[in-house]
Amino acid sequence: MRHLKLLAVALLIPWMTVTAKVLEDQTFKSTLMNQSIRYAVYLPPDYDSSNRRYPVLYLLHGYTDQEWGWIQFGEIPQIADRLTAEGAIAPLIIIMPDGGVTWYMNDHGGKARFEDMIMQELLPFIDRTYRTRPSREYRAVAGLSMGGYGSLLWSLHNPQLFSRCVALSAAVYYQEDLLKMDQALWDKRFGDLVGRELKGRDRITEHLRRQMVPELVQSLPADSLKKIAWYIDCGDDDFLTIGNCRLHIALTEKGVPHEFRMRDGKHTWSYWRSGIVDGLKFLSEGFHR
Repeated sequence: MRHLKLLAVALLIPWMTVTAKVLEDQTFKSTLMNQSIRYAVYLPPDYDSSNRRYPVLYLLHGYTDQEWGWIQFGEIPQIADRLTAEGAIAPLIIIMPDGGVTWYMNDHGGKARFEDMIMQELLPFIDRTYRTRPSREYRAVAGLSMGGYGSLLWSLHNPQLFSRCVALSAAVYYQEDLLKMDQALWDKRFGDLVGRELKGRDRITEHLRRQMVPELVQSLPADSLKKIAWYIDCGDDDFLTIGNCRLHIALTEKGVPHEFRMRDGKHTWSYWRSGIVDGLKFLSEGFHR
């Protein structure tokens, strides 16, 4: 019996000691942005011991966070390790770019083309550098708050590149939200992206309308919206609750299938740490047959 116990322990040790690899402080040179872009990457536990290719998730941080936010505060490596070990999700690569306070969009003057940089430069770079499955079927995007907005925006603009989207506490703003925003807050959050010192209806520029999730959902045909598998989750005590509920209603009225969750919680990391668990499971459903 003692020998059997020792054998069982010996067989378990490889599984207990094999963990994912997390790389911070990674950079690549962007021509469009004329600067180096930082990112962090999570590589699944069997990455170094296999030559297989993996689905890839682009995971976006919130306003004023950095590329390591999901690692330090979101505990995404531990969560992904556990779900992978349980067989609840497929092994996957997670890319976490530093979005600064860009809202993951292009600015109005064409000087900071952040979204273009991601689609034209970062995605191809990642597919060249890591063993991804480089097709939309195996590429997804998720994020929280500003990153939730970014995940929605990228999916609406680029359904040919992404197949699934998980938006947690997404910053979904409607025109009336922006019209009544305090001037100092407008200039801080959107001045460099849309235009400083804009007041009233002048804030709703054509450039901004092309970046607004509600405007895009209303203007795009349902068939285009249906190309993405949507998952939207926002706490019932979050200051962004109303915008997320209205987004849910807009998708429902257009007959677009989607998952919508409203759980007990606020705009906090504890909410997002719990929410990303089901979010990862939802994303992984698209990677299975």
